[in-house]
Amino acid sequence: MHSRAEFERAEAHTAHNYHPLPVVVAHAEGAWMTDVDGRRFLDLLAGYSALNFGHGHPSLLAAAHSQLDQLTLTSRAFVHDRFADFTAALAELCGKDLVLPMNTGAEAVETAIKVARKWGYEVKGVPADTAEIIVMSGNFHGRTTTIVGFSDDPDARDGFGPFTPGFVTVPYGDLAALEAAITPRTVAVLVEPIQGEGGVVIPPEGYLRGVRELCTQHQVLFAADEIQAGLGRTGTTFACDHEDVVPDLYVLGKALGGGIVPVSAVVADRDVLGVLKPGQHGSTFGGNPLACAVGLTVVELLRTGEFQARATDLGVLLRSRLEALVGHGVVGVRTRGLWAGVDIDPAIGTGREVCEALMARGVLAKDTHGSTIRLAPPLVVSPEDLSWGLDQLADVVGASA
Repeated sequence: MHSRAEFERAEAHTAHNYHPLPVVVAHAEGAWMTDVDGRRFLDLLAGYSALNFGHGHPSLLAAAHSQLDQLTLTSRAFVHDRFADFTAALAELCGKDLVLPMNTGAEAVETAIKVARKWGYEVKGVPADTAEIIVMSGNFHGRTTTIVGFSDDPDARDGFGPFTPGFVTVPYGDLAALEAAITPRTVAVLVEPIQGEGGVVIPPEGYLRGVRELCTQHQVLFAADEIQAGLGRTGTTFACDHEDVVPDLYVLGKALGGGIVPVSAVVADRDVLGVLKPGQHGSTFGGNPLACAVGLTVVELLRTGEFQARATDLGVLLRSRLEALVGHGVVGVRTRGLWAGVDIDPAIGTGREVCEALMARGVLAKDTHGSTIRLAPPLVVSPEDLSWGLDQLADVVGASA
């Protein structure tokens, strides 16, 4: 088949840092993708939330097409005419003063780390080069050498040392452990409101409020990595909204680029981001005109509340269908909005094997940590298509739901 030949050709000349399913996509629209042989697949991954608004959303494509004819890059050596609109709109969406645009999610996390350390030295008064940032077990914040240094995933970490010091790991969801780890040298707590790569792990109710209270009490920055969880995925604009919590720094990415270009950002008030001065941090492509045009349109789409409402409503369907599978090929599920982690019964097979079986039925999803698959459909998916996709999962695990 054409698809198999294309897949093998790609594998022959690609560093094997990914283990993709053997499908070669050539076209996509909404929640559906088509491979080089013309087979259609329902996308239940949405680029790990980068495609929250689906493939080829008309408003996002229009913004990108229009900007391509005007201006695509200036670098931050100059100011372009889309920059102010984008940064002002994103700051307003977050309820903050300032935006620092970058490109990838990992860059945004690295930016938050640098900002937190500099804030710690200049504002909190931590002695030079002693700042500590508390992170969580099971975290995933990217794959730079600094970030993998505080990962506890051996695949991400092993073989890449020596690692950057200054990070303290505590169990995710454990407020007592977090409080015990805070010292006068602590400058920030970096936490995912929901751990996506970990398998859509949701902390106990009240955990995020407790993190907020501890950070305020001890003059520590609360940095929320909303790269996968934010921008509509969980039924609210940000996952922190579920507990009415406002972090000191929002770390954003993925869906901010609308599935068109990489766009990320750190958003905070002036007393935090204001510690950076010219020459201390930057990116040639960060905040480029094309990125700003697309990112502004993403903010405009979120302002209506339509996508947050869709994630909430479709999330009810997702949860009810998945919960019916527990005990029938599935041993556990975790959902928040239109996002789910599904733990497959080892007697059925691995997560990879289930994803391969789903692919054969026209559904694309992705496994993580062996036995878990993640479901993150585009927020534009129809209830009928979502139900059909879940029918395929039920058949694969040998259940009827």
